[in-house]
Amino acid sequence: MTIQLFNTLSNTVEPLAPAAGQPLRIYACGPTVYDYGHIGNFRTFLQVDVLRRFLELEGVPVRHVMNITDVDDKIIRNAAAAGVPIGEYTPRYEKAFFEDLDALQVEHPEIIARATEHIPEMVELIERLAAQDLAYKTEDGSWYFRIAGFPAYGKLSKKDFSGITDGARVDVDEYDKDSARDFALWKAPRPGEYHWQTALGPGRPGWHIECSAMAMKYLGESFDLHAGGEDLMFPHHENEIAQSECATHKTFARHWFHVRFLLVEGRKMSKSEGNFYTLRDLLLKGYKASAIRFLLISVPYRQQLNFTFEGLAAETGAVERLRTFHQRLRDVKAAPGLNAALAAETDRASQSFHAALANDLNTAEARAAVFELVRAGNAAIDSGAIAAENVPLIQKLLADFDKVFAVIEDHDAEFTRFALDWAEREGRLAEAAPEVLAQRSLSDAQIDALIEERNQARKSRNFARGDAIRKELADKGILIEDSKDGVRWKRK
Repeated sequence: MTIQLFNTLSNTVEPLAPAAGQPLRIYACGPTVYDYGHIGNFRTFLQVDVLRRFLELEGVPVRHVMNITDVDDKIIRNAAAAGVPIGEYTPRYEKAFFEDLDALQVEHPEIIARATEHIPEMVELIERLAAQDLAYKTEDGSWYFRIAGFPAYGKLSKKDFSGITDGARVDVDEYDKDSARDFALWKAPRPGEYHWQTALGPGRPGWHIECSAMAMKYLGESFDLHAGGEDLMFPHHENEIAQSECATHKTFARHWFHVRFLLVEGRKMSKSEGNFYTLRDLLLKGYKASAIRFLLISVPYRQQLNFTFEGLAAETGAVERLRTFHQRLRDVKAAPGLNAALAAETDRASQSFHAALANDLNTAEARAAVFELVRAGNAAIDSGAIAAENVPLIQKLLADFDKVFAVIEDHDAEFTRFALDWAEREGRLAEAAPEVLAQRSLSDAQIDALIEERNQARKSRNFARGDAIRKELADKGILIEDSKDGVRWKRK
């Protein structure tokens, strides 16, 4: 199946395919490890994960590189405020980032590239630009890219920079104004600031040169797809294109994939608005990692998502419907044979699921196709109309669905307990909801023992003790369900 994906560079939906005999080469901008990631950041990482997982499902081999920005203006500022070197400051937040990825079931890229481990490659790239008079040194020892030397500047963001002023410079890594100014490739150190001694002189890299150097090292001077959040389009990605294509005289990335940021309860997320949330904040409030993942990928990547707690509660229910149906398929005592109508519905759902994702990664339509089959499958189980040969057909589609959406297999309790352990170490247990705190008091083995005690109490007609155990478990966030096939339990 041909995968069609919107290309920000061409402003059209185009086929996405690797060069003959090669994996699809993807560079995705990773985190700047100066603090914990927020849910807006993770929407981007999750949408890239959906793309990666779907490519793998369709049999497309992938070579995925993600950078870790472990030196930039914010890191230097925060490390100085904490009174520690950047090499001691950043590992904590890098570790937290990967823990959060694991909680959200995000697959790790094949290559993780840390900026501080690639200084020689950055220096070499700047030297290539300097040899063409496209990089110049200023009186303080910094190096800047001569933006007037790249007439195509603005081709990604579609901004009009026809009035570029030659020689006007900007020193900060990130800036909001649509201003085309020479940007820093190499920054001379301020007094006391950590720096590297190189052929360019003492200093440290600018943010933009980091990604260009690392992408080209691992993927070549021209590769298939560059991904990131929409906020990176300008200036970061625009600057990457300018410096890379000036150095190599080749197209840097053929396809550009940008994920829109989200709103929270209809407003831009910010600490000043009081609506700024990390994954850990939400886990401590009692929300499940699977529901957070499902919500953040529920709306296609080019549409703005309005993150609401009502929506998060709805996604919690949606995940439970999927898991319950998955379990019902395992437990059902189906009659021999095949229900042809249900088999046809399963095939239609499978085709719609794959087609929706192949059509610019339409996660909403892909979900809808599978939930329609869940409705039909539940109705067939309820009426006794499901047949034995239908079960593996439906299970195959659910397996394909979970290879991309990754919410049916349940890891929620593990990461809720992880969040509680983290909160205890950080002195933040007071932020945990009571029902979340209750989950710390019982292990899986203890729950199983209480359920067995309840079973024995019911067999001996000691219903008072059985009811007391059910209430004890419920008070500690454990729900039990009696069925003809036995007792199942789950954490809230």
